[in-house]
Amino acid sequence: MAQTQNTADKDNSILTKVGMGVLYICLIIVAVFQIYPLIWLFQFSLKSNAEVFGMSPFALPQEPKWENYVRVWTDGNINLYFFNSVWITVASVLLTILLASFVTFAITRMNWKLNKLVLGLFMVGLMVPIHSAIIPLFAFFLDLNLIDHPLSIILSYTAFNLPLTIMILLGFYYTLPREIEEAAVVDGCSIHRIFFQITLPMTTPVLATTAIINMIYNWNEFIFVNTFISSDKFKTLTVGIQNFIGQYLTDWGAIGATLMISIIPILIAFLILSNRIVEGIAAGSVKG
Repeated sequence: MAQTQNTADKDNSILTKVGMGVLYICLIIVAVFQIYPLIWLFQFSLKSNAEVFGMSPFALPQEPKWENYVRVWTDGNINLYFFNSVWITVASVLLTILLASFVTFAITRMNWKLNKLVLGLFMVGLMVPIHSAIIPLFAFFLDLNLIDHPLSIILSYTAFNLPLTIMILLGFYYTLPREIEEAAVVDGCSIHRIFFQITLPMTTPVLATTAIINMIYNWNEFIFVNTFISSDKFKTLTVGIQNFIGQYLTDWGAIGATLMISIIPILIAFLILSNRIVEGIAAGSVKG
């Protein structure tokens, strides 16, 4: 009987090892498919137009054109576009997270008659297509003299990201214990101190999740910038790439270098906030 049990344990151990091996192989294949486009783009950014059109798309560059990066950074105004993308994205993300936290705190922690209606109005914003709002927004910003002004981009990003950010924060706020806030009220803490010193610090994991989601959207957004911004001094990377697309000639190596530069900040932010993102998703997925 004992020998039969040992045999069964060995068989289960072998099956477990085989299953884990298959799982790791599948994960490696998925990782290759996820990482290879970045490797290919890096190789593409080091090619000249002759290599792009005269060689296989998967061929390595014969003579890496590192000057592509220097040229786009200096001659192509990418340094200015990069700076604009950074500060506009950071400002929009901070404003979105702050306003969404205000709204979520008011809906989940304060008792007032119209809180459900207000929440419903914000959720309706998820169903509004960006393209349908371009003309009304253009007319609105034109009346406010905000066309060709970065404030029009920041306000647009904030408005369109608020519904999704609020929806993510709601699941987390419902899991926060009310006893801490009730104890703060008994100690004479004001509503403002409760929010900024108690509630907001406890939501750090989910704020990291919403920050990276908003950051990716704002960094890659093209339509609003292309519609509302016309002068070079306020353009971002997504629109600045068009400078290398000419009527008769397109500098593909410069475009690849610009795309590679635009990817690096998002990768760095994701690597820094990855643990927080997982914590925020896990904590916000359970209510009660």
